[in-house]
Amino acid sequence: MPFPPVDEQLTYIKRGLAELIREEELRERLIAAAKENRPLRVKAGFDPTAPDLHLGHTVLLRKMKHFQDLGHTVIFLIGDMTGIIGDPTGRNITRPPMTREDIERNAATYREQVFKILDPEKTEIRFNSQWLAPLTFENMVRLCSKYTVARLLERDDFSKRFKEGIPISVHELLYPLSQAFDSFALECDVEMGGTDQKFNLLVGREIQKDYGQAPQIIATVPILEGLDGVEKMSKSKNNYVGIAEPPKVMFRKIMQISDELMYRYYELLTDLPMHEIARLKENVAGGQDDPMEVKMALGQRIVAEFHSEADADAARDAFDREVRRGLEPADTETVDLPAGARTEKGLRLDKLLAMIGLADSVTDASRKIKAGAVEVNGRIQDRLVLEEAGGVLVVRAGKKWKRVRTED
Repeated sequence: MPFPPVDEQLTYIKRGLAELIREEELRERLIAAAKENRPLRVKAGFDPTAPDLHLGHTVLLRKMKHFQDLGHTVIFLIGDMTGIIGDPTGRNITRPPMTREDIERNAATYREQVFKILDPEKTEIRFNSQWLAPLTFENMVRLCSKYTVARLLERDDFSKRFKEGIPISVHELLYPLSQAFDSFALECDVEMGGTDQKFNLLVGREIQKDYGQAPQIIATVPILEGLDGVEKMSKSKNNYVGIAEPPKVMFRKIMQISDELMYRYYELLTDLPMHEIARLKENVAGGQDDPMEVKMALGQRIVAEFHSEADADAARDAFDREVRRGLEPADTETVDLPAGARTEKGLRLDKLLAMIGLADSVTDASRKIKAGAVEVNGRIQDRLVLEEAGGVLVVRAGKKWKRVRTED
């Protein structure tokens, strides 16, 4: 299949990028690819330091998919060897080395999840242990000889730690060189990463030149803020949305973001044209659109991408029912009233909660009641004994619900 015109490719590739180094080199590479009928090799590396991918990762994955849309080959590189070192980017302490078992377990989940976005027919999945593990000590020394400690200490995080007297382990200095060697081994035309990876990607250009290859083009994507709107999305900061999480959970997490942040999520996590995002923002500012509705539409878009339209609709309906209207979930379990909960004076609420699994014990149930965390039929309860009631009781303790039949 012929490639689209070069100008069209550049426009599509540049949308949503933070930086492109260098555009003129990419243009030349695209022209050569068309003449040779050879797709570009576009690489991005992911160290399997956590068991799941989250929306922050998908900013990069979506841009990789754009290269695939244009007919190019994407390399999803799993850093099973660099993961042992641990990427020091943005860290002020040495990351503890991971075990081989952790890396292999996390890598397996990455392989399952990545094709929620990427086209498997245009994706190479590679592991950098394939070429890093066989490196001899002599070859590692030769690799290290191509870069100076002074150059490595130009990295902001290394420089800051060095000035503040915070230890930098020697193995951390090997990380940029190892990542650069990946680019040489894979003969990359383009390497992608977050803006925080710029230093590492630039090292790749230098190492490729030293090994006689044309230096890769660098394409960086913005860092996605987490649900708090401040820190980078990260599982360790608990401000993330995992792409394998249930639809209902994903939707509710997205609804936590601020009204201002939702436009950035629209820009980085959807293919909605920029002029339409600008129109949404103007309409909300002008009072024509409800920001809650705009955010719910965002949640539906994102959930549908990783699950299905039906799942997205159900997640929105559940949010509207349970959060906005305060009703019990549509799939709330109905149980019979346990015999031990009924007394001569009425129903012992603390016993009831413990018996139907809404509290760990009668003591825990009493604590929840005193804290105002228990509702029966929509009313907060502060008494341990309820008057005898017929029909069905809708009971909530915290975020847990049960429907209780009080009559046969």
